[in-house]
Amino acid sequence: MFKRGPTDGTTYAQVGTPTWSAAYPSFSPDVNALPKEWVDALNAAVAAGKIPNIPQSSNTPGVNPVYPAGVNPNGPEVCSATYKCRIPGDIWDAPAEYVGISFDDGPTTSSPRLLQFLESKNETATHFMIGVYIIANPQLFLDIFNAGHDIAAHTWTHPYMTTLTNLEIVAQLIRNSTGGRVPRYWRPPYGDSDMRVRAIAKELFGLETVIWNQDTEDWSLTQPRGTTPQTIHDSFVKWLAAPKTTGLIVLEHEFSDQSVNAFIDAYPLIGPAGWKTASLTSIIGDSTYQNSDDDDSPVTPDGILVGASGGSADTADTSSTPAVAGQTTSAHDASASSTKVVFVSLAVSGYLVVP
Repeated sequence: MFKRGPTDGTTYAQVGTPTWSAAYPSFSPDVNALPKEWVDALNAAVAAGKIPNIPQSSNTPGVNPVYPAGVNPNGPEVCSATYKCRIPGDIWDAPAEYVGISFDDGPTTSSPRLLQFLESKNETATHFMIGVYIIANPQLFLDIFNAGHDIAAHTWTHPYMTTLTNLEIVAQLIRNSTGGRVPRYWRPPYGDSDMRVRAIAKELFGLETVIWNQDTEDWSLTQPRGTTPQTIHDSFVKWLAAPKTTGLIVLEHEFSDQSVNAFIDAYPLIGPAGWKTASLTSIIGDSTYQNSDDDDSPVTPDGILVGASGGSADTADTSSTPAVAGQTTSAHDASASSTKVVFVSLAVSGYLVVP
């Protein structure tokens, strides 16, 4: 779902129409509907030793995931971001002197107020979007993209990623895409990633994992015993007073009016403290998208899988090598069409990639 302008040459259904939305899951993706090429690519990556055989974690709502007894989440084999273990190559920090602006969990009815404020300050931001929210709010998605903001993935339904099977991870990260710009970055919901999750995202889809180095906990502003606007304000004062040798990636959300207001309150503190601001993905790598420099640049036709050139999605061979011992890997005909789709997920950002 990207604005009309340079595209990969494919004709797409208009965003927001029944034809457009019918191509995507209304909620949790069905792993049995994954394209055969994605299942085959996962199995090949596992067989090549590129996907670590790490056990799934488990959790109850509101509690951090827990690994089975004997598994060290801070060890190099697992290195769980939930436990603040940093995997080399994952992005936790912005460049020196920069505050990288980004927001999770859009698009929502609070997004227009955020957009209006950003436009008034001539700022753009990176929006880590949830797939089901895009389906529910297609015009808000288009408003964000057409305003020149950067789009990144946050999974389809915002699950704890380390609790999922390999196939479930694939289903959250990418949905059969209709072509267009392919996001380069994704952020795991709750920051829940480890060596297995990030390997699947990177090896199959070329996605780079983005976490954060400061957390406003603004999601809890609407909760009975959550944080407060004053607490968030005081946190920004503290963070901005720190040395600028490491840039700031602050976890913020466009999930509620309260969280948007917290950013609006903190923004005037940034410049006077000597920090620069920019959309996060514009300062942490070469480009926001894997096959286009930016929102207005030409789009190179490309497959969703790393090293792929596209193709039809056929029925998966259920006799393929299992992705992990004990896990079945099957997928039925995902509508054999030559159109490619990009649906890269949010912490939601499952992701529809449209023109």
